[in-house]
Amino acid sequence: MGRRWHDGAGTLTVHGAGGAVAVPLEVAASYRARTRGLLGRDTVDGAMLLTPAGSVHTFRMRFPIDVAYLDRHLTVIAVRTMVPGRLGLPRPRSRHVLEAGAGAMAGWGVGVGVRVSVSVSAVPTDRSGRCAGS
Repeated sequence: MGRRWHDGAGTLTVHGAGGAVAVPLEVAASYRARTRGLLGRDTVDGAMLLTPAGSVHTFRMRFPIDVAYLDRHLTVIAVRTMVPGRLGLPRPRSRHVLEAGAGAMAGWGVGVGVRVSVSVSAVPTDRSGRCAGS
């Protein structure tokens, strides 16, 4: 797709058989944001997109997460639930990784073969929703 995202807030839309589901999204595109990910948090509101990414780990995580590996067209190629302290296997075709609280993705209809879309805010924001650099 050639698109390059920036850290910030957005919306994930899951295009499933039951229609479209919109989910709050946090995009982690910088090296710093990707390495921090969900570490140190007790929960996640919606989902987090790590891009680019081909694998994840849950060392130092406080809660189990659902992990969806996406190809370059934002089609789900694998979904796993990971408990804290695990290393996920790298997925060769994965270009992005979507993370959410354990069980959330099933409720949204995320599964292998499902396509998702991402819309992001025009202005990059930090974790609190304020404009980055402010």
